[in-house]
Amino acid sequence: MNIDPFCRCLIVLAIALTTATFGAEQWSQFRGSHGDGIANVSQAPTRWSETENVVWKTPIAGKGWSSPVVADGKVWMTTAIEEEASEEERLATLERLVENPRRFGEFRLAKAITLQLIAVDLATGSQVLEIDLVRLDQPDPIHTINSYASPTPVIDGDNIYCHFGTFGTICVDRKKGVEVWRKTLPLEHGVGPGSSPFIFKNALILICDGMDQQYVTALDKATGESLWRTERPPLDAASGEQKKSYDTPIAIVDAAGREQVICMGPQWLVAYDPVDGSEIWKLRHGKGFSVVPRPVYGDGTVYISTGYGKPQLWAVRVDGSGDVTDTHVAWIEKKGIPAKPSPLLLGHELYVVSDDGIASCFDAASGELVWKERVGGKYSASPILAAGKIYLCSHEGKVTVFKPGREFTLLSENQLDGQLMASPAALDDYLLIRSDTALYRIAE
Repeated sequence: MNIDPFCRCLIVLAIALTTATFGAEQWSQFRGSHGDGIANVSQAPTRWSETENVVWKTPIAGKGWSSPVVADGKVWMTTAIEEEASEEERLATLERLVENPRRFGEFRLAKAITLQLIAVDLATGSQVLEIDLVRLDQPDPIHTINSYASPTPVIDGDNIYCHFGTFGTICVDRKKGVEVWRKTLPLEHGVGPGSSPFIFKNALILICDGMDQQYVTALDKATGESLWRTERPPLDAASGEQKKSYDTPIAIVDAAGREQVICMGPQWLVAYDPVDGSEIWKLRHGKGFSVVPRPVYGDGTVYISTGYGKPQLWAVRVDGSGDVTDTHVAWIEKKGIPAKPSPLLLGHELYVVSDDGIASCFDAASGELVWKERVGGKYSASPILAAGKIYLCSHEGKVTVFKPGREFTLLSENQLDGQLMASPAALDDYLLIRSDTALYRIAE
């Protein structure tokens, strides 16, 4: 077939623009490229099932609760291939590591694990890469609801940074599929790793709140060498169980132009100078521990959930210095607050879903309850917003979709097979949802 030169140029340009647009799509870290659960898209699906509006479904080997991240037409995830321990091996290990036999039922143990990074082609759903990163015999036990691959990787340029807590932190060149560097930071997690890595300029920042030690550190993202390490404020907990935590940092610039890396942890919320790790301000939030929800920020205020114990939602102004416990708390809410899912801030409204399925909307400025609705199910995944719709993914495989606003408006409830623990991703006109056994691309 002959094509005149002008038409040929138009075709080439169209292909180039399509490729550039597709390649530019990115969801680079836990809760999206801005870390706040908000997707900048104009379309997103409302209704689907196992047999409706599934572009592809790809089985994922092993177990991992890390969320999918996306760049250059590939979806990246970590997973753990486990060799099951016998009941005798499990009991022997728990007797050695866990003081209270009544807690044995809370723990899961593998005889050996292989921690992997995998890549899935965004267009076809085919798995295109599998890299073994860590092989470990007799790993520490983890909680039954956790996985050995729960922290979400972060993409920065050609590299992807995979963090497995005490089991290792590995930088991988995505283009070449080869390791760039690795670092091991031993830590007693208690119930397994959970904090996701965070990139700020030249630094990979890690929250390391274990039972045995608690600190925040920055590594040179190019080499893995230490840039700084700052110990957490003193804790008055009676045991390491109340000293551990699993949060992920955020970075802000306050009204005075100060860059802050905000790191939620047990008992304390702390803002650090990203250059040297020095404390800018800190706030004592009480006895909360095992904190999972990532903070969100807007209009000079950071919003946190205080984690396990009795979760509370706090609004804290970020313009202080030193200990601001008595001066910078805007409001506190104590009812219906999540211990695991992160909050979602949209303008003047703050949305949360509790672990046991109570969705709430609060006025962000005053903390006043706007509405509360039981959506049902158990929740670990954090909510996201895409194209004017909020998505909640439950352990039971149900995804509830509703409209943001001063009234609760349900749009749909969608059921998938399997368990949903990872937070979803939204790009262009589709969702990526990871279950305990598969990755879905959903589009209408």
